[in-house]
Amino acid sequence: MPSLKDVKMKIVGVGKTKQITKAMNMVASAKLRGAQARIERFRPYAAKYRQVIGELASKAEGMSHSLLAAHENKKNCAIIMITSDRGLCGGFNANIINRAMKLAEEKKAEGMDVSFICVGRKGRDAAKKSGFKLDLGYGDRMGSLDFALASTVGKEAIHCYVNGDYDEVWLVYGEFVSMAQQPPACLQLMPLKAPKSEEPAREGPGSEYIYEPDEAKLLSDLLPRYINVQVYRALLDTSASEHAARMAAMDNATRNCNDMIQTLTLLYNKTRQASITSELIDIVGGAEALNG
Repeated sequence: MPSLKDVKMKIVGVGKTKQITKAMNMVASAKLRGAQARIERFRPYAAKYRQVIGELASKAEGMSHSLLAAHENKKNCAIIMITSDRGLCGGFNANIINRAMKLAEEKKAEGMDVSFICVGRKGRDAAKKSGFKLDLGYGDRMGSLDFALASTVGKEAIHCYVNGDYDEVWLVYGEFVSMAQQPPACLQLMPLKAPKSEEPAREGPGSEYIYEPDEAKLLSDLLPRYINVQVYRALLDTSASEHAARMAAMDNATRNCNDMIQTLTLLYNKTRQASITSELIDIVGGAEALNG
């Protein structure tokens, strides 16, 4: 049985760990409010952008834009993987990495060479160890997100696809559904399929839009921006998902610390009682020996 001093030191150590996890939970909660507000403000814009692109792509004759045209011989595939920079958020990063690696294995089985473009230190480190090629890696950038990062990633992917370096481009990220759900999402960016409107069909006569300049010209200007918008939305989704996952993980860790403190306190009391009983037996035994 451990000594009283050892058990007491363990109780103190677990108590300090509890203070740390509780503080990290509060920090994650504060950051989550800002990240959740950003993604909720941006989603309607991204949805409307998707609707406009779908309308334009359906009207453009032949869909002749290079981002809509599929390459005949598909040899190279790029996966844009977005993870967090830091850990301590449960299995959030592992789920995204596993989903990206599964997609990479599927494309490899189709005879394609797979390379990664990673945003987030966790995904970048995993891609380096995976055996697949890492074309670009952006670490320590998830703490301060801006549209410039999404534009940089999107422009690089578009440039490589137009030049024929990539034949397919996929986006893997953590989608923020709710506080309890942050599943990994997978989206094909290029070749870009004409996205369908997410709004339900309305009864009665629909709206007819007149575009100036023509649809083909607008499509050539808006399609690259659409790619950047999707990347930025994935960044915001992943950021909010990271804080929600860390908040849940630290909450679980705090509860585990409480359970450990209760268990150790019970062990401390049992050890203390055993020590007192042992001393009493020694005293009684010594008194009986003197009387004898």
